Amino acid sequence: MQVTESIVLDALSKLKDPNTGQDWVTSKSIKNVQILGAHVSLDLALGYPAKSQWPQFQALITQALTALEGVAEVTVGVSTQVLAHAATRGVQLLPHVKNIVAVASGKGGVGKSTTAVNLALALASEGATVGLLDADIYGPSQPMMMGVNARPQSEDGKTMEPLENYGVQVMSIGFLVSPDEAMIWRGPMATQALEQLLRQTLWRELDYLIVDMPPGTGDIQLTLSQRVPMTGAVIVTTPQDIALLDAKKGIKMFDKVGVPILGLVENMAVHICSQCGHSEHIFGVDGGRNMAQQLEIDYLGALPLDIKIRLQADSGKPTVVADPSGEVAQIYQAMARQVAIKIAAKARDFSSVFPSIKISKET
Repeated sequence: MQVTESIVLDALSKLKDPNTGQDWVTSKSIKNVQILGAHVSLDLALGYPAKSQWPQFQALITQALTALEGVAEVTVGVSTQVLAHAATRGVQLLPHVKNIVAVASGKGGVGKSTTAVNLALALASEGATVGLLDADIYGPSQPMMMGVNARPQSEDGKTMEPLENYGVQVMSIGFLVSPDEAMIWRGPMATQALEQLLRQTLWRELDYLIVDMPPGTGDIQLTLSQRVPMTGAVIVTTPQDIALLDAKKGIKMFDKVGVPILGLVENMAVHICSQCGHSEHIFGVDGGRNMAQQLEIDYLGALPLDIKIRLQADSGKPTVVADPSGEVAQIYQAMARQVAIKIAAKARDFSSVFPSIKISKET
């Protein structure tokens, strides 16, 4: 039997993407099908980063096609093609930045910054081009967590080059002031400084910009949510009732300004004693999971209260790079993948495709 492209596509239409549940033919992820005798080659173009899963996907496709009569050899190329998706309406988009994701919490102390940096690193490890903006003017922590201690360079005196480590571009007010200097600024000054950090940084072709938001739901957070073209937000909370109350306020704030919630992360869900292995739910059980169900938002998963997470972040080598094959790093990667998949399912943004219209006066 002679193998044709329609036979190949029919066989592949029966395969489901393990992450999305869709088949790769319907989602138009199968590209460049070539048939030369008994050899079939094709490309799998994914809309989300999942480099660690590429061998699994290649094996699935190879197994399905070699089962066909007349197919002896299969070559599968895999690539990531992250597109720009719909962001906050009426807000000026950032050049060279496809998607902006806010990582927020209603209160401080729930591990928001640690979650933000590990999500950024997880996306980068899966093959995406990622930036990290430390938007906490009063308590910038990303310079320490990312192990970066330098000042941004400026070629023209107006814009700044982001610093980089572990494959992630980083910008923070912490790069511009002394670590011991207190930022005694009122809300409008802090907001203006953040906008400058965001828009005057020369981000280099980012698939995702992760914004580590300041804690709370005050004027700075609200203004940022209205002025930054966000694709969506991730909420970080602990299972504790007090943290859940504040997290709910954060969710309502994003809802009012039209920023969709991409999911909820339940941090410090369980403590496991490093000495005896005893597990204890210090802050309560399943508080984040239950709230996500009540508010009908995606539950991205739970992270343990683990001393290694804190030690690794404080040392400038967060968990995803310090122990990439460890259980906690795998949880961060699964969360990051879910966020990217949720973004890929959103409507595309075509504003960068349309040419700008200029009106000139004829002479």
